Amino acid sequence: MITTDICIIGAGPVGLFAVFEAGLLKMRCHLIDALPQIGGQLSEIYPHKPIYDIPGYPSITAQQLIDNQMEQIAPFHPTFTLGERVDQLQKLDDGSYYVIGTEGTVIHCQVVVIAGGLGCFEPRKPELENLERFEGQNVHYMVKNPERFRDQRIVIAGGGDSALDWTIFLADIAKEVTLVHRSDSFRGAPDSAEKVFNLAQDGKINLLLSHNLQKLDGNGTLESIHLLNKAKEEVIVPTDHFIPLYGLSPKLGPIADWGLTIDKNAIEVNTFDYSTNIERIFAIGDINTYPGKLKLILCGYHEAALMAQSAFKYVYPDQKLSFKYTTVNGINAF
Repeated sequence: MITTDICIIGAGPVGLFAVFEAGLLKMRCHLIDALPQIGGQLSEIYPHKPIYDIPGYPSITAQQLIDNQMEQIAPFHPTFTLGERVDQLQKLDDGSYYVIGTEGTVIHCQVVVIAGGLGCFEPRKPELENLERFEGQNVHYMVKNPERFRDQRIVIAGGGDSALDWTIFLADIAKEVTLVHRSDSFRGAPDSAEKVFNLAQDGKINLLLSHNLQKLDGNGTLESIHLLNKAKEEVIVPTDHFIPLYGLSPKLGPIADWGLTIDKNAIEVNTFDYSTNIERIFAIGDINTYPGKLKLILCGYHEAALMAQSAFKYVYPDQKLSFKYTTVNGINAF
């Protein structure tokens, strides 16, 4: 039995920031995650991916962000259960919860915070001939180690932020980068799209818009990818590696059976404090949904801050949340 104030399901960046916000209010946190390491999708899928929208960091890799956050929350001494998925939730007579993992771990807490990103996830795969034949060898649904592609020919497919960001990053590593997109415009950040267009104009990458994937080809190893352009003409691109980046397909897993209000694999929340329809259960980060929702790490940080303010009343029901300022040696302090 592990006893804590808040049990956070998900040890990604938003879950880690929830520890910080809770710690400021003297609330203890225990985090549980199905992945074997801290960091969620950032550490598991793209630890070397550059992130450009964290305040104070023009660019920071996903793993560097997680490392920095771990340093930030160290004073609050959070505890972790890793490599174990949450299976059951039991509400007790006093309003607190037992969170039970698949390996038998039981966490007794006053508040449950679901910060599981996309929940259980798997990459969305494109429909093209011979895809499975080259999986595990020349087809990569995520970029864990960019150095693997040094001096190699690569084809990236997709039109979102991941496809754009990796095209920009790998342009300085790979021998040849070709970005293929079925549309003539991108869904990702306009600034990233502009950088990609500039790279193409400078001859640093190949950009093939309005092209559809047809098949992969090669004798034992991948040698080329066949495309169909807007004029229905076949285009063959020689390549050593194929990186389709079409996002992740979310699956909530057992959380879907807890009685929460679900909309398209996301948990509906009240934006006052990101509480769910069940008392003492909150949902923050990519796993929640509400009008105007943006799936940004930064938005998850904001949600974590407001969640902690509201969770306080369940952990300390006899105390009123207030801040008093004083002056110590001429310096303002709490």
